[in-house]
Amino acid sequence: MRTYVTVYVWSEGEKASEVADKMKEMGFRTTLGTFDFVYEWQQRNVPSTKVIEFVDEVQAKLNGSGALLHFTTIR
Repeated sequence: MRTYVTVYVWSEGEKASEVADKMKEMGFRTTLGTFDFVYEWQQRNVPSTKVIEFVDEVQAKLNGSGALLHFTTIR
């Protein structure tokens, strides 16, 4: 199972490299193409509530950065 993230940065917010560093600290790796980052879950079937909790953690980590996030999770 994977969670993909597309990140939009704001010119008045943190630099893209700072946002990327925070994402990597949370276990994401960078990708090229449709999505900017991917998080690979250790378990195959993670409940949706767990995914939402993780999204909350990502939002908290990037709070104040000015980044807009779009998440897509695929089993």
